[in-house]
Amino acid sequence: MSDNTCKNCADCASCGELEKSVTELNGMIKAGKVLEAFDKFYADNVTMQENNDAPRVGKAENRKAEEAFVGGIQEFGTWTPLSVGIGDGVAFVEWTCTFKHKEWGQVTMNQVSVQHWKDGKIVSERFYYSKK
Repeated sequence: MSDNTCKNCADCASCGELEKSVTELNGMIKAGKVLEAFDKFYADNVTMQENNDAPRVGKAENRKAEEAFVGGIQEFGTWTPLSVGIGDGVAFVEWTCTFKHKEWGQVTMNQVSVQHWKDGKIVSERFYYSKK
């Protein structure tokens, strides 16, 4: 679609496949399988960005960051997707999370993840959240 707008998302096959992938990804995250989800759903050339920080480029660099994050979690707590939006190659997930981290203590966080997908993999993801 040249204008990057899905004309009929209710019946769009690509959006249906994307919805299945996003649902599976979210389920894996909720179950604490963050690294497994990363390995399955992220492209080799993925870029990931936290708020306005510089983006991290490449699967290897981003996996190191995910390993560091997951390695610091002492209690996984709850990870709940509050709302999900699916479009033509893009997904938005609003999360609320509670967890205990060895450096940050007890964390309650709301965040939005904006994911751009291609060929069944996330090629870019940006997270928006408060660092309070």
